Amino acid sequence: MTKPLTLISHTLCPYVQRAAIVLAEKNVPFERIYIDLADKPDWFQAASPLGKVPLLKVGEDRFLFESAPIVEFLDETEPQKLHPQDPAERARHRAYVEFASQILNGIGALYNARDDTGFQAASEALRAKFLHLEAKIDPEGPFFAGASFSLVDAAFGPVFRYFDVFDDFTRLGIFDGLEHVKRWRRNLSERASVIGAVTEDYPELLRAFLRKRSTWISHQLDLHERSQAMVAAQ
Repeated sequence: MTKPLTLISHTLCPYVQRAAIVLAEKNVPFERIYIDLADKPDWFQAASPLGKVPLLKVGEDRFLFESAPIVEFLDETEPQKLHPQDPAERARHRAYVEFASQILNGIGALYNARDDTGFQAASEALRAKFLHLEAKIDPEGPFFAGASFSLVDAAFGPVFRYFDVFDDFTRLGIFDGLEHVKRWRRNLSERASVIGAVTEDYPELLRAFLRKRSTWISHQLDLHERSQAMVAAQ
């Protein structure tokens, strides 16, 4: 019996979520190990030359690193292909997986912005990317390229998850008028593989992460929580 794959994870990492989503979509059994990136074990530092998650353990002492090659490996070696068969379309999908990574960088700029000016600039940059996607998503849905779930969808499930938490305490308006994007976001949020890619306490873990940053968005979170506490006390 083949030993299950092991996904080395961090609770908040969106790139880990990509791998977890693909494993779930392909019904591949796997074990999951969570590590503290602030206190990395020696074995992890030896296995991950970039010091990042995810890692995928595929043998007794064989590790794959970086999410893009990990999900490509899974798509090549496990049934139920998530990439298109056409080479040109497959290349386009790979480009939009990278586009998702650029959006994640933009989300980092959003939650790291120190003031309203920086926050608005980051918000506008993100909206421009989603405006581009509005014209590229299959209008019939439910997924990026239509009826079939793809690696692009696996990459964007973790992207939209950030906004599910942000929407609890602030209004960004990034998706206003983007009906195709909003439908896609909703469909991904209801997908079992996307839901199961994180632990149930993910929203609170992300809020705790934001509280520590002393940024514009952490200030909005603080104001919201104070308001909620005042209402509860009445």
